[in-house]
Amino acid sequence: MRYILILFFIINGCVSAQAQSTLYSKASEASQPKLVVGIIVDQMRYDYLTRFANKYGEGGFYRMINEGFNCKNNHFNYVPTKTAPGHASVFTGTTPKYHGIIGNDFYDKASKKKVYCVGNNDVESVGTNSKAGKMSPHRMEVSTFADENRLFTQFRGKTIGVSIKDRGAVLPAGHTANAAYWFHGKEEGAWISSSFYMTDLPDWVKAFNASKKAKSYLKDWDTYYDIETYTESGPDLNDFERGFKGKETATFPYKLSKLKNKNGGYDILKETPFGNSLIADFALAAIEGEQLGQDDITDVLTVSFSTTDYVGHNFGVNSKEIEDTYIRLDKDLERFFNALDDKIGKGEYVVFLTADHGAVEVPAYLNSQNIPSGYVDNSKRQKQFKAFLENTFGTDDILENISNDQIFLDRKLIKKLGLDLEAVQQAIVNEQITYDNVVKAYTGTTMSSVNFTKGIEALLQRGYNQKRSGDVVLVNAPAYVSYSKTGSTHGSGLNYDTHVPLLFFGKGIAKGQTFTKTEITDIAPTISSLLGISFPNAAIGKPLEFVLDK
Repeated sequence: MRYILILFFIINGCVSAQAQSTLYSKASEASQPKLVVGIIVDQMRYDYLTRFANKYGEGGFYRMINEGFNCKNNHFNYVPTKTAPGHASVFTGTTPKYHGIIGNDFYDKASKKKVYCVGNNDVESVGTNSKAGKMSPHRMEVSTFADENRLFTQFRGKTIGVSIKDRGAVLPAGHTANAAYWFHGKEEGAWISSSFYMTDLPDWVKAFNASKKAKSYLKDWDTYYDIETYTESGPDLNDFERGFKGKETATFPYKLSKLKNKNGGYDILKETPFGNSLIADFALAAIEGEQLGQDDITDVLTVSFSTTDYVGHNFGVNSKEIEDTYIRLDKDLERFFNALDDKIGKGEYVVFLTADHGAVEVPAYLNSQNIPSGYVDNSKRQKQFKAFLENTFGTDDILENISNDQIFLDRKLIKKLGLDLEAVQQAIVNEQITYDNVVKAYTGTTMSSVNFTKGIEALLQRGYNQKRSGDVVLVNAPAYVSYSKTGSTHGSGLNYDTHVPLLFFGKGIAKGQTFTKTEITDIAPTISSLLGISFPNAAIGKPLEFVLDK
């Protein structure tokens, strides 16, 4: 009898455990968001959240802050802080050391040519006869969380990528995306794609292009509010902005319909807040056209708001134009979130928002305020460097390329000349460190063999890809850039480039905020944990447990 009872409890326990497992599985499935929206705001410094706070409404940035979780001390954990590496790192949870996207353009040591991060001559343009669609994620060597979601759902969960920039659409969406779409300006003003994803544009994209929505934004750009109230930015007329061809001063208002012919046709929209409005319009059309979030299988939509970057490069961090662009983006986010409430259901989706990098104040402006800053004289450096190579090694032919603050050497020629590679690298480091505004220099051998755990050295190492990066890595002085004397740029490991927003809100997200340091590579593992899927295959980040509503 005792054995029968024991057997009964064992069987009952197994059945109970199986029932609990089934219930857990069903509960887990029911708790999944129907749609994950990953938003990147290109070139958004963290302080844009706080500096323009009084101009924002309650439905955009501050809806995310008030209803979700704000990571106030979020940073990039590598160099270079550029657009393509940033987008790849956010969605893969790793850095250029592993995903291989070491720049927007970079020197390819195998072909001895400069390559574009998503350029691919083996695919065809879709939606245009130009080469603007010959793009794919083939140079990104690892998976994104969107890829992992596709694998987990047996490819029933969709992934769509949207951005004005091709790289802003292609890299986040990953290798298995159903589609990525980007905006081709010039004289066409159309959303296009690549044969990597499809052979023809879907009817909903054709309908959107036919609607001439892009043309409707070729209107006057004036400030959303009275310009006199824009006290969070500098004077409208100053010496630190480039502006548009055909207009004498970089001052409001801008008559886009009159300026477009001298500024790339529809490409002028990229340098105005209306470009972000167009992105929001198209993203909403994608949700409708692809029926995203309409069942219990999680879909992923990646949206990169690119025009903030173009405006920053043109007008700078302290401009009236950048303030107006963020005020208008806040309105577009509110419109976008309200549409998600209507189409997906409030509380049925999750959103995160971050940036691909920050930006430096215009160095000429900083210099005018007695803050150390300036510009790198590349021609002077290169002339001095080539003379050094001639005098030291008898030839400057061992230099193959200088780009992205890296020096690439002809290793075959070095071997042929009987030179030791490490010795040549170190001699170059010793030379470069004597140049104006070079504050750090490291050999590729050092980057590949020494384990750095903190400081700029650790950031450089996480950005160093042994197969793709150079023989010598250089670091310029703080706020010294290789750029024009108007507009802002980025790329360093300093706080103005690394400190960016990180906001989460929606299903499964806790309410709160933290000053605990988080890193950009933590985003993908956090979303993966929320979905209960595998982390991207090379992820180095950690799930942010305090963000998740347990």
